[in-house]
Amino acid sequence: MIQVKSFENGFKYIEVTNDIASAKIALQGAHIYEYKCKGKDDILWLSETSSFEDGTAIRGGIPICWPRFGSLDESLPAHGFSRTSKFELLGAQEISRTLTEVTLLLKDTKESRALWDVAFELEVIFRVGETLKVEMKTINRDKKEFMITQALHTYFSVSSIADVKIFGLEEKPFLDTLKDEESSEKKEISIDAECDRVYQDVDRDIVLKDKNRTIILKAEGSSSAIVWNPWIEKGSRMSGMRADAYREFVCIETANAFNDFRLIKPQESHTLSVILSS
Repeated sequence: MIQVKSFENGFKYIEVTNDIASAKIALQGAHIYEYKCKGKDDILWLSETSSFEDGTAIRGGIPICWPRFGSLDESLPAHGFSRTSKFELLGAQEISRTLTEVTLLLKDTKESRALWDVAFELEVIFRVGETLKVEMKTINRDKKEFMITQALHTYFSVSSIADVKIFGLEEKPFLDTLKDEESSEKKEISIDAECDRVYQDVDRDIVLKDKNRTIILKAEGSSSAIVWNPWIEKGSRMSGMRADAYREFVCIETANAFNDFRLIKPQESHTLSVILSS
């Protein structure tokens, strides 16, 4: 079943249910904020204090950072403008009893042109079933080449940040943005302080091991990934989040970040995707 619903304030979202899984996807930001298979807990973390209001980004789920990752481009909002943009429902179909596909579309507008003067289409495709696949397809509808950096900023729900180990990034170079230092990962990742690392040359699956489950991230169209947790001090300053919420999640982002930027020629496209399985 596929239904378009609204909160009392008019904020619209799509609810998907099939024989094996369910999901909720906000039209603002093409933002999936709930995904779970029957009999299992949600793999995505969502702040219970996050706002579902027009113009305010949702805290949790999978925010989309596009057409820029980060805040290096001062001409654009941090992480671009897509997180608070209204997408249209381009298509929805029940492929089978256990697989549902939803496609959302964002096109350039007068408002987006004032920030980023290019003609584009951004399709975000969700395939909800035994696994969750999120696919971002950027199409250049302009007469000139343009550059993008982007990320699927996935918040994973964990039993406790103390129980988390992340595999698949061993021996990969990374930039520690907190220290502005480059280094190389020596072993699996554990987190016991604020963490904000951008990894490059990522060429294998990333595995998140928690006390109660294992989640596998299989990316395509990407060779960079980000591991992030705000910890205590930064987490207490962030909007839409309890001060101690850092204990409940870790972000592992599938990205085209920094050296993994993409140049898209006129009438060509680039697709970034991730498949999440638990």
